[in-house]
Amino acid sequence: MPSTSITEEKAALRRAVRARLSAMSPEERAESDGILFRRFLALPGLAAADRVLLFCGMGTEPDTARLIPALLDRGKQVLLPRCLPGRGLEARRVTEESALIRHRYGMLEPGEDCPLAARESIDLILVPGLCFDRLGYRLGQGGGYYDRYLAGYAGSTVGLCRRAVLQEAVPREAHDRPVDLVVTDGEPVPG
Repeated sequence: MPSTSITEEKAALRRAVRARLSAMSPEERAESDGILFRRFLALPGLAAADRVLLFCGMGTEPDTARLIPALLDRGKQVLLPRCLPGRGLEARRVTEESALIRHRYGMLEPGEDCPLAARESIDLILVPGLCFDRLGYRLGQGGGYYDRYLAGYAGSTVGLCRRAVLQEAVPREAHDRPVDLVVTDGEPVPG
């Protein structure tokens, strides 16, 4: 169980980051997305990956659904997360023809008709986050879905973070795991 102070710090940071992202214009977000996606697609680790788990960004998150055709064109198997009862996740393979379903939280996810992929078969996971810090730790939406999924994952992890919300440090707990690399639309982040 997280300490009350950590929970309060995370809640305050979520409010501040959401406000900062909401203040960005659609044009600023589109420009940021373009830089983030070019940098992500140029990663050597992505070039070496066969199976990539993305997420479909919503709201002020990067519009990562735009990456699906680019990755398919490169011969990658593209996977998307599907939420399970008990705050679990599973990965399902998608194609450009796959019908995506709007989850009750608002994000698009694959249906049960999309083939299931074992977590250990995934080479790279693009991990969502409201923001990241310079060490790769993230602040998520607060549901813990990815914390649980990443707990047993041994492959590569990457986060996308708009420079407007890149943090020096995010509040973290013992179970939090940093991503291997944070891609920003600003200066490079070591990792």
